[in-house]
Amino acid sequence: MSAREDILGRVRRAIADVDEEQRRDEIDWGYGAAVSTGDLDSVERFAERVADYRAVVERVPADALSATVARALDGVGGSVLADDDLRERLAIDIAWRDDDELSPAELDRIGAVVTTAAVGIANTGTIVLDHGAGQGRRAVSLVPDVHVCIVDAAQTVTDVPEAVARLIADGAAGRPQTWISGPSATSDIELDRVEGVHGPRTLHVVIVE
Repeated sequence: MSAREDILGRVRRAIADVDEEQRRDEIDWGYGAAVSTGDLDSVERFAERVADYRAVVERVPADALSATVARALDGVGGSVLADDDLRERLAIDIAWRDDDELSPAELDRIGAVVTTAAVGIANTGTIVLDHGAGQGRRAVSLVPDVHVCIVDAAQTVTDVPEAVARLIADGAAGRPQTWISGPSATSDIELDRVEGVHGPRTLHVVIVE
């Protein structure tokens, strides 16, 4: 008998005299429920944790979004990727570039990418992209050196289980996802932090309130 079979056997023997309906009734299943974010609300905690990762974080009202994104892109060399829905929302006159299945080498020559997000996780400072409208395919948020990500305040959740529940409810469970916690960085070599190794060197997060 394997260790797994031994453990499962003990569990089955322990609950053998409890019927199935009673087992379900007595279990307080709280996965996906909101949890505490301490002395800050979820948006404040999200902004704090994202900044801890050395990302640039700005909180702006909706009517300041376009100007904020334009400033974030000021000085970026090369064209900027974003899908049509997001370009229409921003209405910024810059050198936009279509993602017509650009190769990795072509994406590497792009100056920046602008995306929206699906979820922002407060307690971990993680941004989740499910690559729906406004987010593009996975490669566009992983190769260009600058990523400007727009997160609506209503998209913030407290912790990972709540994020998973939100993604399932929104129908994103069957789509590819990208979970981002700060700019790309590694400290593998002599514990020296090096940014931009396997993703954007600069992450600029704009929280719309």
